[in-house]
Amino acid sequence: MGRITTLRPVTRIALGEGVHRRADTLAVEEPLEIRVGGAPLAVTMRTPGHDVELAIGFLVSEGVISERSDFRAAIHCGGPGTGGIENTYNVLDTSLAPGVRLPAADEARRFYTTSSCGVCGKASIDAVRTVSHHDVAQDDVRVEAGWIAELPDRLRAGQAAFDKTGGLHAAALFDAVSGELLVIREDVGRHNAVDKVVGWALQEGRLPLRSTVLQVSGRASFELVQKAAMAGIPILSAVSAPSSLAAELAEQTGLTLLGFVRGRSMNVYAHAQRVLIDAATPGEEPAREGRAGR
Repeated sequence: MGRITTLRPVTRIALGEGVHRRADTLAVEEPLEIRVGGAPLAVTMRTPGHDVELAIGFLVSEGVISERSDFRAAIHCGGPGTGGIENTYNVLDTSLAPGVRLPAADEARRFYTTSSCGVCGKASIDAVRTVSHHDVAQDDVRVEAGWIAELPDRLRAGQAAFDKTGGLHAAALFDAVSGELLVIREDVGRHNAVDKVVGWALQEGRLPLRSTVLQVSGRASFELVQKAAMAGIPILSAVSAPSSLAAELAEQTGLTLLGFVRGRSMNVYAHAQRVLIDAATPGEEPAREGRAGR
């Protein structure tokens, strides 16, 4: 499978140079229906690939599961064992371990998510705090600002599909103690990329993700802070701006939120005590309020 990119003929117009027809590489975007026990739960627009991780990460974000033992299996409907003739790989049915409560019909909400907005109409900050299984406020990890400044370049270096299309978001998980890059995922939706990272972590038995940093390629939305907090990630770093609600949720949950992490500057919007000024930059002025680093 793995329909990550596709070729499409385009007309290229370069002023003063004429018009040319050529093939252009585009990021694939297709719907994925996530089911739990045969019942539809959600539809998201995503880049195919790592679908099981995406579904698992989504279930973690929704508070349905919180550890490896909660999840049993997943299968693309229409594939072997389902009786289907044709498999489009756009419907994934997950099964949970015995004893794990399935989402009720009213909880499922049959909501639709797009590749840009994440879980639209999501409940309030209080609801997120209520269902979270992991308390990131208790994570006392500390990181050097100089190390954080390197993460966007390390993320960009791992974006293989972005090099071909220029149209994919990415999320990478780093070990804050060893500095190791643990996993990186790409998708047309920034929230999907994060779900894939979280799904990978659950499959590896790593939840809660204590002493880790999540680096994302775009802005930091409410949904991304929510997903990080639900997975037990204490630090979220973004190359662009956070929203006001993202900063509020980070403050309330105890998550360290950084934005405009570019070059040698960054803004810390919540719980700055986890970010240490390294010895290589004594006396350096912290990023000012507003769009520093642009």
